[in-house]
Amino acid sequence: MASFPPSTPLHLFLFFSISISISILPISESQQLQGVCGLEWDPALCSTSGKILIKGGTVVNAHHKEVADVYIQDGVIASVRPNIIVSDDVTILDATGKYVMPGGIDPHTHLAMEFMGTETIDDFFSGQAAALAGGTTMHIDFVIPVNGNLSAGFDLYMNKAKNSVMDYGFHMAVTKWDETVSEDMQIMVNEKGINSFKFFMAYKGSFMINDELLLQALERCKKLGALPMVHAENGDAVAEGQRKMIELGITGPKGHPLSRPPLLEGEATARAIRLARFVNTPLYVVHVMSIDATEEIAKAKMSGQKVIGEPVVSGLVLNDSWLWNPEFATAAQYVMSPPIRKSGHDKSLQAALSSGILQLVGTDHCTFTKTQKALGIDDFRKIPNGVNGIWTNLRYGLCANNKH
Repeated sequence: MASFPPSTPLHLFLFFSISISISILPISESQQLQGVCGLEWDPALCSTSGKILIKGGTVVNAHHKEVADVYIQDGVIASVRPNIIVSDDVTILDATGKYVMPGGIDPHTHLAMEFMGTETIDDFFSGQAAALAGGTTMHIDFVIPVNGNLSAGFDLYMNKAKNSVMDYGFHMAVTKWDETVSEDMQIMVNEKGINSFKFFMAYKGSFMINDELLLQALERCKKLGALPMVHAENGDAVAEGQRKMIELGITGPKGHPLSRPPLLEGEATARAIRLARFVNTPLYVVHVMSIDATEEIAKAKMSGQKVIGEPVVSGLVLNDSWLWNPEFATAAQYVMSPPIRKSGHDKSLQAALSSGILQLVGTDHCTFTKTQKALGIDDFRKIPNGVNGIWTNLRYGLCANNKH
């Protein structure tokens, strides 16, 4: 039987058969909008009794689907079963012919992020509004430290998130390593509710840490019971690849994928996995974009190692042909790291997701305008890295996972 556990907070998304969608969302006291119950407001959803019955829809969870009713009381799912009988004070929504499923969770976003000399165009309000429109009802963003200071970064992002309209959580990026950062990590875990930390093996000269420091960071995560995450590309080799492209006169967006090919992602993924195995800690590899990285994750999982692989929507559904568009403004829109790969990598990622080699889908939503992207019009290294997608995560993730 398809079921959501009783007392599950309400995060439901309805798919209409004619492609119209309604989000039914909880509004916490700190997030209330006067007279509004969701992004697409429907008076029927504002039950004065706090009781709602979603009737006759196809209820879907991770492993099963069936036609059933969903009874909600005071924003909590109280029962999921066929033919629920309710009293007259319950608001009834007819979901016949529609899918009823948990709202999507995007585990990888960057809202209001300062990066490469500018700031992403989506803040917590506009980014979350887009997410809700697509059925994503919760996301996890990355706190970027202030000059390496984790606590200052956390305070900054709490302020950035004041205009939030939906649930969110935080990972913490670690952009340098010293004893102060190590102590701050314990504060994040014990006092701030953050238990996942991202380390960069790329972006030489800014975010990148070397293997010695990565080992110390993995050890610290193990001691704290926190989950280490890695951006896996060989930063030294990428820097050399970029230098070669510029030397050859390749300054446009196509220089981006040429300078950081899949084997550099595969190498760094393998290295991170082996270091995590040496330390004996789980590992989360963010934005897996290539066959090379996927194969390393598959080998590790087959050996019994705890490795989580996260593909993103852009890698699952796009290929690098866009990066070769002769119009800079078009090609630059698709610049992200690791890069979107050649055709074939996308299908392989879909198959790995469907088979369980890769476990979950993020978006790495990190949006810049054409004007911002033009900062790198004469040098692809200066194009702000990032693509959009926060509103696509649920639908494209489901599609990619079901193609196989």
